[in-house]
Amino acid sequence: MHRIHPRIQGVTTELLDLYRDLNASTIGHFTDFGFVRGVQPLFRPIRLLGNAVTVRIPHTDGSVIRQALSLSQPRDVLVIDMSGDDHRACWGELRTRAALAKNLAGVVISGCVTDVRAVTELGFPVFCKSISALTTRSLDLEGEVNAPVSVGGVCVRPGDLVLGDDDGLFILDPEQAATLGLLARDKQREEQRQREKTRQENRARDES
Repeated sequence: MHRIHPRIQGVTTELLDLYRDLNASTIGHFTDFGFVRGVQPLFRPIRLLGNAVTVRIPHTDGSVIRQALSLSQPRDVLVIDMSGDDHRACWGELRTRAALAKNLAGVVISGCVTDVRAVTELGFPVFCKSISALTTRSLDLEGEVNAPVSVGGVCVRPGDLVLGDDDGLFILDPEQAATLGLLARDKQREEQRQREKTRQENRARDES
């Protein structure tokens, strides 16, 4: 039986604006919590930012993903907990095309992806554990949407902020994300000032 809970918009427009130019590695200067271990970008360069819609599926039944796609909204990120299955792929080309049609921001999977060439060519941001030709089935047995899940050692709740780029992935509670985002913004601004100072010093040295 599928259990479908209401979608939660935990990420505000202001929070998205704050994180628009922030790097995952900058957040990593301030916290270990929220860093998703064991998942990698399917391709690079990559950028992922949005509001989490969580999905839990049993090992072989990926049917509930259809309902997660149906209730999701633009800029959402599907975060899929595959219940420990590291061998089957629950995501491929057709689901990617459905996600693009809904203008989703990306998908995070605690498992595998298939149709890698097509997904990569479509440019849809995907973070996953691995790649597999073995897939889930549409059995309509069970699954859950918008309940807490676990991905890469992180407890993910509906409405959490998802930030991913070439260096890795963080999933943060919106309140925590607001505080960290201000710290990260100030750090990146200071780093940019240091870069500009170094460029000016190098230019002056070259001209002397």
